Amino acid sequence: MASLSAHEVEQGSISVRRGLAIALALMTAIGLIALTVFVSNSSKQRDEALAAQRHSFEVIILVRTLQSTMAEAELSLGRYVVSLKPEFGRLYVDDWRRAGFAINRLREVTRDNPQQAQLATKLRAYYDQRGRLLSSAALRTRYDQKINGLATFDKAGKVANRKELNDTLDRIIEIENRVLDTRITHANASLAQSNWASTLLWAFAVVLVIGAAVLGLNVVQAAADRRAERRDADEVARRAEELEAAVAERTAELRRTNQALLAEAAEREAAEAQLRQAQKMDAVGQLTGGIAHDFNNMLAVVIGGLELAKRRLNEGNGEAGRHIENAMEGASRAAALTRRLLAFARAEPLLPEAISPDTLIAGMTDLLDRTLGERITVRTRFASDDWAIWVDKHQLENALLNLAVNARDAMDGEGTLTFGTATRIVGEGELGDTRAGEYVAISVADTGCGMDQRVLDRVFEPFFTTKPIGKGTGLGLSQIFGFVRQSQGEIVIASQPGVGTTVTLLLPRFSGAQRVAPAELQPSRLVARQKPDDRATILVVEDDVRVLNATVEALAELGHNPIPCPSPNQAEALIDAHPDVRLILTDVIMPGTTGPELIASLRPDYPHLGVLFVTGYAGEIEGATAFAGHDVLRKPFTIGALSGAVQAALARTSGPPPFEAAAAAE
Repeated sequence: MASLSAHEVEQGSISVRRGLAIALALMTAIGLIALTVFVSNSSKQRDEALAAQRHSFEVIILVRTLQSTMAEAELSLGRYVVSLKPEFGRLYVDDWRRAGFAINRLREVTRDNPQQAQLATKLRAYYDQRGRLLSSAALRTRYDQKINGLATFDKAGKVANRKELNDTLDRIIEIENRVLDTRITHANASLAQSNWASTLLWAFAVVLVIGAAVLGLNVVQAAADRRAERRDADEVARRAEELEAAVAERTAELRRTNQALLAEAAEREAAEAQLRQAQKMDAVGQLTGGIAHDFNNMLAVVIGGLELAKRRLNEGNGEAGRHIENAMEGASRAAALTRRLLAFARAEPLLPEAISPDTLIAGMTDLLDRTLGERITVRTRFASDDWAIWVDKHQLENALLNLAVNARDAMDGEGTLTFGTATRIVGEGELGDTRAGEYVAISVADTGCGMDQRVLDRVFEPFFTTKPIGKGTGLGLSQIFGFVRQSQGEIVIASQPGVGTTVTLLLPRFSGAQRVAPAELQPSRLVARQKPDDRATILVVEDDVRVLNATVEALAELGHNPIPCPSPNQAEALIDAHPDVRLILTDVIMPGTTGPELIASLRPDYPHLGVLFVTGYAGEIEGATAFAGHDVLRKPFTIGALSGAVQAALARTSGPPPFEAAAAAE
């Protein structure tokens, strides 16, 4: 029974607290609504009183402005009538027009007051009547009737409507001042009522806070009991959430680790594939360069022997001449193939010079039109900012022409081919092993069939081609690849089947002073023997005995006096033994000492000697820098090319040999 009584007492206490809370909430709501309505009405009345005050001030300001504007207008008119200066006339017109605008505004703001509205209408009539009189004075003055204008202006100052106009303005201000006093009184009363409402609201807020505090204590007391019951449950839930979060975090960490491992494995696999491809290309390049070097030497012997035999044929032996012509044609085609192999192997001797890519491409337009046909539209887009590049001009032209022909075949003879140039800054490691710096990007884009990834992976392999048998050698892109790499650049291909292909050549920007590279000497078909005065003693340095003999015979056939030198180590002794030597004709790649190294060692002691380099394989020679500006003749060469090269090199000599100079002095 005691336990039941305690429970009943607790339930009764809860019911009392609940009743008090409900009663307090109802009282608060009713009081808050009533107070809100009261405060809202007070604020509205205060705002209306303040708006009425502003209206009165606006009327008074308009009247004062109108008075001053009309006075300034009449003053300006008086100055105009007296001085005849047009600027005073314009001031009068502007001020009088502003006065008219002020009257119109005054009529708008006094519509709520019938008495003031009637005065504003009368004011407008006085304004119009006086305006006509003043305008008459202005017009008379304008048309050189100054005396009449002064009389009219004087009359305007004495008419009765001027006083009536000023009285009307004063009457409007007087009425508005009385209205303003009433409105100020009303505004003060509204403000006092609003302040009283605010005080009442503060008092009610204090009562509300006290009641809320009492109610809050009851709520806190009840909530304390509930918190005690929930504390254990909350602790268990928190531990469960922490455990779940830890499991989720560990799972995400394992997932990230797994993804990182997969990405690292993919990157490693791609890097290994690139390394294998580069190693394969380097191995093939080395093999190609070696084969081409030996093949070039054989071709030099073949072409030289054929030309010598051809020169010795009788006029009537046409059949033998035809066979020799066929052999010459085959040897020339083999020489062209060898040059492409050397370009791929990056062993073709380059003759670089500073050129503008925009100018070079623009100069190829006619050649491209003739080569590609009328159904190919050639477009250019230049944005290189006049950056120059240091490359072999002829090799670059051949590369662009090869790309254009490939594009024509990919477009089946019809489409759009776009040549573009742009500037590009390459960062460290951005493009494989390409050095960071400034580059000129030369792009060739077509609208052809495009290539899939399988073909893209093999486009630079020598002898790989997608053309039908007999339509291509598979060395075009390989040659371009070798040329670009030898020029310290990079080549990038982007292609999408059915859309087209874009090949971009990245070549380093050249910012130094422009230098003229040694020109590649072209062959001539018919060469006569040299006149006695043009003959010279020439030291021929060549490690290949067959090439040495062929070169010596060719020079002798041209009428020169060749001295064979099978080793660069014997060159200095032979020069000393033959002081009449005027020209050194030397191979570039030789065992022990290269041609450029030989010339560099002889130059201090024999500065008068001319130099002609002969090479078909540059190997590790660093382009035109090692040639020091001397002419370069490429193997295999014809007797015509040899004759032109020798004459050009002799023309560059600094003077006769020392013994000839001494003889001339005696």
